[in-house]
Amino acid sequence: MGTRLRHLIELLDDGVATVEEELGLAGFRPRFAPFVRTLATLGPSSIRDLAAAVEVTHSAASQTVAQMDRQGLVSLSPGTDARQRIVDLTPRTRELLPTLERAWQAAEAAGRELDAELPHPLSEVVVAATEALRRKPHRDRIRDHL
Repeated sequence: MGTRLRHLIELLDDGVATVEEELGLAGFRPRFAPFVRTLATLGPSSIRDLAAAVEVTHSAASQTVAQMDRQGLVSLSPGTDARQRIVDLTPRTRELLPTLERAWQAAEAAGRELDAELPHPLSEVVVAATEALRRKPHRDRIRDHL
């Protein structure tokens, strides 16, 4: 199941990345989108707050922010605590927001189109699977079968 899900994510992300490149957004990775959207909405945020908003681990958020920093998409500044870093969008990224928004709206419409072609909407299945795994983690389900 994991292999198939990773392949599905690759197919989805590759499609988004290709279109974003065609729109002049070369180097912008699909995994950056929820971070940019969150920062555009909330403004400067700590990595911990970003991780919570995007629903990823602190480590995953930190790695993604580091990649975005290398691409010049975000700036980092010290927080109130020596360990804390505050993330903000760069002026360049703010200029890209209208184009990014167009790409995101098109991707969402394409997702609705894909959902309509499936026996069960993928977006609903993903939400239901996530909720089921929150109720009972996969490791517990595996252990039940050992």
